[in-house]
Amino acid sequence: MKLSVGLKVANSLSLTPQLQQAIRLLQLSSLELEQEIQAQLETNPLLEKVEEDQATQSLDTIKEEQSERELSDSLNADHLPDELPVDTEWDDVYSHQPTSLERPEYEEREDNRFAQDSLKEHMLGQINLLHFSTVDQLIAYCIVDALDDKGFLDADLSEIVGSAQHVLNQMDYDAEVEEDEVIAVLKSVQRLDPVGVAARNLPECLQLQLEMSAHDLAYRKEALLLLKHYELFIANDLNKLLRQSGLNTEQLRAAVEVLKTLTPYPGLAFDRKDMDYQIPDVVVSKKNEGWHVQLNPDILPKLRVNPFYANMIRRADQSDDNQYLRNQMLDAKNFIKSIDERHKTLLKVATCIVQHQRKFLEIGAEGMHPLVLRDVAEEVELHESTVSRVTTNKFLLTPRGLFELKYFFSSHVGTTTGGEVSSTAIRAKIKKLIADENPCKPLSDNTIANMLKEEGVDVARRTVAKYRESLHIPSSSDRKVLI
Repeated sequence: MKLSVGLKVANSLSLTPQLQQAIRLLQLSSLELEQEIQAQLETNPLLEKVEEDQATQSLDTIKEEQSERELSDSLNADHLPDELPVDTEWDDVYSHQPTSLERPEYEEREDNRFAQDSLKEHMLGQINLLHFSTVDQLIAYCIVDALDDKGFLDADLSEIVGSAQHVLNQMDYDAEVEEDEVIAVLKSVQRLDPVGVAARNLPECLQLQLEMSAHDLAYRKEALLLLKHYELFIANDLNKLLRQSGLNTEQLRAAVEVLKTLTPYPGLAFDRKDMDYQIPDVVVSKKNEGWHVQLNPDILPKLRVNPFYANMIRRADQSDDNQYLRNQMLDAKNFIKSIDERHKTLLKVATCIVQHQRKFLEIGAEGMHPLVLRDVAEEVELHESTVSRVTTNKFLLTPRGLFELKYFFSSHVGTTTGGEVSSTAIRAKIKKLIADENPCKPLSDNTIANMLKEEGVDVARRTVAKYRESLHIPSSSDRKVLI
């Protein structure tokens, strides 16, 4: 085999660092983008964020400040430089994003959120005010520590005894914890606010609230009697429930209404998950009988190349400092350009989605139009993977609420007229039919399928069951109300 040297021409695809950066920024959420920008600002001295007061300065003012600063630096220098810094034009300083020229008319609102105590903090604050002994207070702490998110006691009495005894042994405290003492402390904790906390199950929680309620509460005794037959009540065994409880139909109905006024899970009121919120990336508003789409200006970064350091770059200077500034300025320009492309792509895709989902904006989920990634990709002339990246963890604020862009994509089901309807719209129709049904005679999946066919939606019974389960709606037998 003879070795030789030759030339060969071939085509290949490669991702430049700039393209890799643009793709990575495209799939970041607004919070992740903010963190990425902050990291770039900390590492690149040529990149700076334009504050609101800086953005309002005129071009003449900025040029005048630059000239005065350059003159002052030159006069204070030991020797004049070989070349004055005139290499940067004003066009190199990027001070605004073209996709955020128009700001929505939002009024400024004060942030009136407050920090809410957790359930355990709330309970410990009350326990510290009680005249408990050292051992009883320690037992109460162990009980509070064993509460779950719903406010129920997620531990056996023996476990509470063991935990309290273990802590006392570590403290070298000569005392014996007994189960009767734990029960006594537990009853005291259960009557703190909220009433029913530290209950071991739902019937006990409701019973504690009834016992703490006013004695003249109507049908209070009937409700307590109903809780003693809680298994029959859950099983909807009306005849056996009436026979064993000794209540008539009217008393049973009134007792159920009393139970509905109670709080089944007292700990959920202290759940901090409801404080989480998402910041919209795109805002949709109706103007002049049309839907206007724009990026949220509150999360749009205003970046530019630092003019002071940019003016320090000299022509034909190959020193390390000059090359460093050149590289940093190139990185800053590429980063700003990538962010601008991200905003343009996001606005283009969001506008396309809104154009297809105008009926959803008008009437709600029942008007959802069937849409897949391929439809949007072909219309905006992008690849499906790009559309997938730009719609992940991006949120659209509409008059009907805040939705992720992925929400507007759904499969379709054929209609009797040969058209298509979105699966999201079918779920909304099923939910509406079940909400309007007679509780005593709930609609079966087969009945719902027939009702949908009358509206032109051709779905099978098993499809209705699948959509109903995805909405976390129980079956017709479980939804049936006997009283």
